Amino acid sequence: MADVKNTLNDALALVEDLIQNIRKKLLIQPMGMHGELDVVHIRDGKEIGRWHHNNVIVDTGKAEAAGLINGVTSGAFTYLAIGIGTTGEVHGDTALESEISSGGGSRASATCSRVTTTYTNDTAQWVYTWTFSSSFAVTESGIFDAASTGIMLARKTYSAVNVVSGDQLQITWKVQVSAS
Repeated sequence: MADVKNTLNDALALVEDLIQNIRKKLLIQPMGMHGELDVVHIRDGKEIGRWHHNNVIVDTGKAEAAGLINGVTSGAFTYLAIGIGTTGEVHGDTALESEISSGGGSRASATCSRVTTTYTNDTAQWVYTWTFSSSFAVTESGIFDAASTGIMLARKTYSAVNVVSGDQLQITWKVQVSAS
């Protein structure tokens, strides 16, 4: 009888330890950032194409975001850029491969806000609409902290969106900060 009681007490102690470990893990959640963008092609006031993409948050962007959290850095990411580069994005990217800087496709200050994805205001959002005066095969986009050069937060390459003079390209980019 004593052996059964000792075994039950040992089992109960193990269950209590397990519950405590689960509680600790629920309180300590690793943080992550996930980005996605919507690209809309507009011609003569009508939407002629819409694409949704997930993107890469690049290493320099992660480092800058960490610095923004504790005030070590101060350059908010408020600019969107587009380009014609076709090399796929990787975590080590620091710039677009071939950024457009003319014909209505230059880097631009986006309308920035926060929106709710899972928790109130957990997602940063950038929106900008370019109006072109030249033709381009747009294949890449990025988020930056400066009107030129600067630090890139995220990059995405995609199939060419062929714009001509008078066309518009609207990008809505969202980066959610959440438990990974």
